[in-house]
Amino acid sequence: MEAAEFLKTAGKDKPANVYLFCPHRAPKAREATFEPLLAHRAIDAIVAQHVDPSMRDLSYHLYYGDETKDVEVADTARTVPFLTEYRVVVVHNADKYEPESAGGALHAYLESPSETSILLLVAPRIDRRLRLFKLCEKHGVVVECPEMRPAEAAAWARAEAQSRGKKLGADAAQSLVERSGTKLSDVLNAVTLVCNYVGSAPAIAEADVHAATADVAEEEIWTLTDAIAQSDTRKALLILRTVLDLNTSEFEVLGSITWLIKTAYFAATANATRVKPFLAQKVRPLADKLGREKFRDAFALCMNTEALLRTTGVDRALALELLVIKLAAPRRPARRAAG
Repeated sequence: MEAAEFLKTAGKDKPANVYLFCPHRAPKAREATFEPLLAHRAIDAIVAQHVDPSMRDLSYHLYYGDETKDVEVADTARTVPFLTEYRVVVVHNADKYEPESAGGALHAYLESPSETSILLLVAPRIDRRLRLFKLCEKHGVVVECPEMRPAEAAAWARAEAQSRGKKLGADAAQSLVERSGTKLSDVLNAVTLVCNYVGSAPAIAEADVHAATADVAEEEIWTLTDAIAQSDTRKALLILRTVLDLNTSEFEVLGSITWLIKTAYFAATANATRVKPFLAQKVRPLADKLGREKFRDAFALCMNTEALLRTTGVDRALALELLVIKLAAPRRPARRAAG
C-alpha cells in the first residue's frame, strides 16, 4: 500500500497493530525513494484518530531508533494502556533495528504484537531481505512513501493551498514545483510563502509565485550570471556592485557563483536529473557559454579567488571583479585544423 491510498482510508477500519512506513522502489528504478512528509501525515492521521489530546501523556510515546534501545520500545508497546483503547508508539529511524544485535527484542515483539498497541515504525531506508521488514509485512501493514513526480507534487500543492482557503491555479502550481522541487517539505514551504504573500486574496496566480519566492539579492545573482553568460562584462560588473551594495558578503557572492557554475555543469552533463527543471532552465545560458571544456577552468578560477579572499589581504571586491571579468570573457572560436 502507498501512503496516498493509506491516507484515504485511515480511520475507516480497525487499525493494524504494526505499521511500517518505508521507501518505495518503482519497477526498473535504480533506487528506492522516500518522502518523509507523507509518513508524517499518515502518522498524524492515526494519532488524531486514536489518541485523545487529554490522555496524550498516558497513551502516546515517541522514540528514535538511534537514541533508544529496542528493549524499551518493545516493553512500552507491550504495556496495557491505561484509560484508553490503544497505546500508540511512534519510532523514527527504525531501520537502526535491522541487525539482530540492535533489534532482537523488537523482532521478538513483532512475532506477536500486542492487540492494545499501535506501533508505527518509520524507516527512511530498509532492506526487504532482512527480518525486520519481513516481520512487519507478516504481522502488520507496510506503507510505502515514494517521492512524488512533478505533476503529483503540483496537485499536492493545489490541495494544500485549498486547505488554507486559497485557489492555486494549474500554471501557478507547476511554476511553484519547478522552483521548489518535488520534496514535499520544500513544496510546503513554498505554499506557505505564497499564501502569506497574497494575504486575504482568494486566488494565487503564477506572478504571485514568482514574487513570493524571489529574493532581491538572489535575483541580482541570477542577473549577474546571465550577464556573464552573455559576455556582457560591463553589465556584470555593475550588477556585482549592486549585489555588494545590498550588504551581501563577498564570500556569499562567490559561493553563489560557484554553486551556479556547478549547477550549470550538472545541467550540461549526464547529471541533469540532479537539477530541478527551474534551475536547469535558469543556468542553461551559462552552461552554453562555458561549454563542457571550460567548466574545469571556471571552477579553478573560483577556487583561486576563494584562496585569495581567505589567505591574503587583497581587496575582496576587486578580487570578485577580476573573477567576473575572466568568467565573462568571450569564448574563443575553435581553431581550424591545418589543411
